[in-house]
Amino acid sequence: MVSIKTPSQARLWHDRLSPSLADFERLAAEAYAELPEGFRALTGDVLIRVSEFPEEDVLDDLAMETPFDLLGLFEGRGVAEKWNPGTGEWPNRITLFRRAILDYWAENEETLGDIVTHVLVHELGHHFGLSDEDMERIEADAR
Repeated sequence: MVSIKTPSQARLWHDRLSPSLADFERLAAEAYAELPEGFRALTGDVLIRVSEFPEEDVLDDLAMETPFDLLGLFEGRGVAEKWNPGTGEWPNRITLFRRAILDYWAENEETLGDIVTHVLVHELGHHFGLSDEDMERIEADAR
């Protein structure tokens, strides 16, 4: 049974919509800004963007059954592969998938900001070829 003694708590959610793509872009920018300065300096020119879902060809390439299985995607060449840059190469990019992240958020007891930070660090970790332990330390330092 829910008590109605604290309606102000319910009011916090009463008029709110789910975060938009623009909201997610701001969350990602804040998450990136809170990463350790030395780590950010090493990331170089990496584009961070937000999309509703991955493209069908990405899902096919990764053998994903549903677009809700993919929270983020690193595309490009990692630092270890950049020793011989090609001409006309696009910058590395990370895409966060809003709908999958929202779905994950609804099913877990984590804050949306923590999830966005986790996905961002994980995808940046692919850029550097980092281990899961390395990524966990970077996330901990971001708090």
